[in-house]
Amino acid sequence: MTHILLIRHAVNDYVKTGKLAGWTPGVHLNEEGLAQAEALGQRLTDAPIQHLYSSPLERTMETAQAIQKYHPHLTIRHHAGIGEVRYGDWEGQEISKLSQRKMWHVVQHYPSRASFPNGETMRGVQERAVNAIEELVAAHPRDMVAVVSHADLIKMILAHYLGMHLDAFQRIVVSPASISTLSLGYGRPYVAAMNDIAHVLQLERERRQAKQEVL
Repeated sequence: MTHILLIRHAVNDYVKTGKLAGWTPGVHLNEEGLAQAEALGQRLTDAPIQHLYSSPLERTMETAQAIQKYHPHLTIRHHAGIGEVRYGDWEGQEISKLSQRKMWHVVQHYPSRASFPNGETMRGVQERAVNAIEELVAAHPRDMVAVVSHADLIKMILAHYLGMHLDAFQRIVVSPASISTLSLGYGRPYVAAMNDIAHVLQLERERRQAKQEVL
């Protein structure tokens, strides 16, 4: 059985712009994101990770590097199959304006019918993401594989293995720097954990405590 750790990248400042990032280059982790990634790396110190894959984007690579810091024997391998949604003409556009379009409501309520202009369909994104996971399972039987990706990709993967329709995938919560775990073998798939953020919550507790001590 192959154990897959689905890890969302830590936070960045691009969300404050109110724009849709997608594959926009130069989106890096901010100070909080670097702290989250460090906490994530520490959390996984004793995990028997044998392979480390990342979406090619900077924010996922930087999160993967925080894991690699505690597993220096691992090489980070890019995998476009777990890369962000290709939003086409929507990429870099203001979300406030995009939310006024009819397709935005399709994305929110019937994503299985959603298609981004000059970009991907949501069905197509889920297919490529699941295909990427199955590829990794075939390549690494009985190993633990860490996969650093993006929120919607991870939600779609989890929805697939939970037997959920794509139209319900937004019911799943995948927070920054979270860990979700799949176990895949010849029989039924197992979703062992979802949106584990214990390390992020501990970081926040430590920050609050430090602030109180200063006051």
